[in-house]
Amino acid sequence: MSDPTQPVWRKSTASEAGGCVEVAPTEQGVLVRHSRDPSGPLLTFSRSERAAFLVGVQNGEFDLDPPGI
Repeated sequence: MSDPTQPVWRKSTASEAGGCVEVAPTEQGVLVRHSRDPSGPLLTFSRSERAAFLVGVQNGEFDLDPPGI
């Protein structure tokens, strides 16, 4: 039986063997960590910060090779 006080971590099925980020939803927002260092630092984002980031991703704001460069 799982502990309801502990976050439930999820990793993308597209992640590579070298590691990836994992996310865990919480009532306040979302936790993010590196999958190869699960006891390492955590980033915490509110629901509105997460939503703004996802909109930016969808709009191509974080593309590594922006058009015109």
